[in-house]
Amino acid sequence: MVDQFPSTDTLSAMPREDALRLAIEQFYFAYRAFTNPPDRILDQRGLGRVHHRILYFVGRNPQISVNTLLALLDVSKQALNAPLRQLIEMNLIAMDTAEHDRRVRQLSLTSNGSKLEAQLTGTQMKQLQAAFEKAGSDAEAGWHQVMRSLAEES
Repeated sequence: MVDQFPSTDTLSAMPREDALRLAIEQFYFAYRAFTNPPDRILDQRGLGRVHHRILYFVGRNPQISVNTLLALLDVSKQALNAPLRQLIEMNLIAMDTAEHDRRVRQLSLTSNGSKLEAQLTGTQMKQLQAAFEKAGSDAEAGWHQVMRSLAEES
């Protein structure tokens, strides 16, 4: 199915609804290809995509508070509790008390957590790098604009 996508030259001749449906299909197939390599790695450890999201954002924001992570992921405490606890129990994330406020719990990756996060995200960075090189810098800039626009709508 993926190899049946029309060339970008024919997109402008397509009816608008068909072009939008094609964009949805491409988004779906691209997301599947983007998440499959990390999913296989996570599955070997009994983890899932939610664990990857937590590892990624804790890694990008060292000493992030639990409340800030909740807001960033836009999930409830209940939804975050079990996967976060599992990552802590697996020694992938450390939870410490903030020096400025003992009520605040801060999260950081352990050495093992950093290695796993780098492995998971590394596969995706390679995919993006290859796609951006193939598409060119104008397409990369356009992709960032589209992603930003979609993210702002949520």
